Amino acid sequence: MSDSQRSEGLVQAGARVLSAALLVGGITALMWVVEVFDVYVDDNRLDRLGIQPRDVSDLPDIFTAPFVHAGIGHMMGNTVPFLVLGFLAAVRGIAKFLVSSLIVIVVGGLGVWFTSPANTLGSSILIFGFFGYLVGRGLFERRLLDIVIAVGVVAVYGTMLVGVIPDDPAISWQGHLFGLIGGVVGAWFLRRGASADERSRPTPPRPGASPGR
Repeated sequence: MSDSQRSEGLVQAGARVLSAALLVGGITALMWVVEVFDVYVDDNRLDRLGIQPRDVSDLPDIFTAPFVHAGIGHMMGNTVPFLVLGFLAAVRGIAKFLVSSLIVIVVGGLGVWFTSPANTLGSSILIFGFFGYLVGRGLFERRLLDIVIAVGVVAVYGTMLVGVIPDDPAISWQGHLFGLIGGVVGAWFLRRGASADERSRPTPPRPGASPGR
């Protein structure tokens, strides 16, 4: 690899890191603005944007529920894991991050809508989705960096899997479980698409070989 190629690779990597940090940091900042407004100005009326189970008219709220919280304490508890896991998910590609997040929101939101007994809101759906996506990438991609990230995520955040166990009625284990499933589905879906693209590319001719006619 030439020096110019190495420099270009470093620039591209730096751009990905910066883009991921800005995107995830911006989403987090926006959620904080929304929650502060909800608590101190709107008297928690935005909580109605959570998922009301088995209410057909409330189905569109599966897209808003992950971005509103039940108070400042709830938002504080979700901020660090959202930043860390969200950044790790986004740094491997913004487009895939956005698609995987949409899959998590839909799968997690529908799972909550069908099974939860009460109004559910909070970014835990996405946090568990990011966890599942990162671990799934390590399993499906089998690239060294993805495997290292997956192992690190399990080592640091593996205990959060306790949250999928029905234990505390005040915590939506349904959001955790179906968000996690959505993340794994997203990793599988995006990996399969990448594999199809790779198979469709023509194989470059070997040195000295004549091109086919």
